Amino acid sequence: MAPMSKDTTIKVIATNRKAFHFYHISERIEAGLVLQGTEVKSLRAGKASLVDSYASFERGEAFIQNMNISHYDKGNRFNHPERRPRKLLLHKKEISRLVGQVSQKGFTLIPLQLYFKGSCVKVEMGLARGKKEFDRRHDIKERESKREIDRTLKEHRHTA
Repeated sequence: MAPMSKDTTIKVIATNRKAFHFYHISERIEAGLVLQGTEVKSLRAGKASLVDSYASFERGEAFIQNMNISHYDKGNRFNHPERRPRKLLLHKKEISRLVGQVSQKGFTLIPLQLYFKGSCVKVEMGLARGKKEFDRRHDIKERESKREIDRTLKEHRHTA
């Protein structure tokens, strides 16, 4: 396999914004995806959604479940099922370490971002633990107070 050049461009296809609202992300992992031909063409058109998707482990392999890649418009009979399980490309050591962490109480592996890195499709997975209701309320209060501070600083700069 040819080495990738240093100037590989990253083009983001989809992000899972709800993941940061509902989960504490403790670790991030980059993984490749095994895709069919029409899926790649659909991704180039930006037709993907990571909402409600997660990773599962079967027979020593990792799969991403419930990720939606819409049908390719010109794909006719060669189109793929939209929500089929897709294999994640990870090293065996990474998979065994992640299986150990996910088996702990409250941890799950969720996709955060789907992107092209050069010509390869990559997914950024996050090892996450669910937030409690009060944690989410606390995050919202912090965000609102930061906005208020920024707003008053901006008004102060314009009047001075």
